[in-house]
Amino acid sequence: MTATTTLSASCDRTTAVTRSLLGYGVLAGPLYVAVTLAQGLTREGFDFTRHQWSLLANGDLGWIHVVNLLVAGLATLAAAVGMRRALSSGPGATWGPRLVGVYGASLPAAAVFRADPALGFPVGTPDGQGAVSAAGILHMTAGAVGFSCLIAACFVVARRYAGTGTAVYSRVTGVVFAVSFAAVMVGAGAVWANLAFTAGVLAAWAWLAVLSLRLYRNA
Repeated sequence: MTATTTLSASCDRTTAVTRSLLGYGVLAGPLYVAVTLAQGLTREGFDFTRHQWSLLANGDLGWIHVVNLLVAGLATLAAAVGMRRALSSGPGATWGPRLVGVYGASLPAAAVFRADPALGFPVGTPDGQGAVSAAGILHMTAGAVGFSCLIAACFVVARRYAGTGTAVYSRVTGVVFAVSFAAVMVGAGAVWANLAFTAGVLAAWAWLAVLSLRLYRNA
C-alpha cells in the first residue's frame, strides 16, 4: 500500500511538472502578441503594414520588446522540455521538441542582436532599409535559423500524428509560415510581404499553443 501511494505521488509530481512546462507553450504566443500589439499601437511612427515587429526593439522603449522576446523565448524553451516529457517515445518524440527548442533559443538571440532601425522607425530614421550592421546580420541569422526549425517542427509533428486533424493542421501551419517567411525575405519593406509575414507569425504561435494544450490535456 505504501509503495503504491509513493508511486502515485511520484507520477502526480511528474505529470504536474510536465503540464506546467507545457503551460508556458500555451501562454508564450498570446503574451508575445499582446505585448507587441500594445507597443505597435502606442509607439509613435510604428505602422504594422510597413514595419516588422522586430523594429520595436529600437528607440527609448525598445527594451520592452527586448524583454518580450526574452520571455517568449524562455517560455518556448520550457514548452519544448514539456513536449519531450509528454511525447516520451515514438515518431517525432526527439526531433519535434528539439526543433521547437532551437526556435525558442533563437528568440533571446534575436533580442540580444537587435534589428537595425529602418523604414523611418524609430522616428527620425531615414526611410528605406538603410545600412545593415553586424548585430543586424546576427539578428537575421537567428531569425532564419529559428523560423526554419519551427517550420520543420510542424512537419515532424504532422508525421507523428499522421491521419489526424493535428497532422493536417501542422502541415498547413508549416506551409503558411514557410510561404510567409519567403515573402518577407523577397519583398522586405513591401506592405503585402509584411502583412503576409505577420499572418505567418500569428499562425505559428497559434500552432504552438494548440499543440501544447493538446499535450497538456493528454499528459
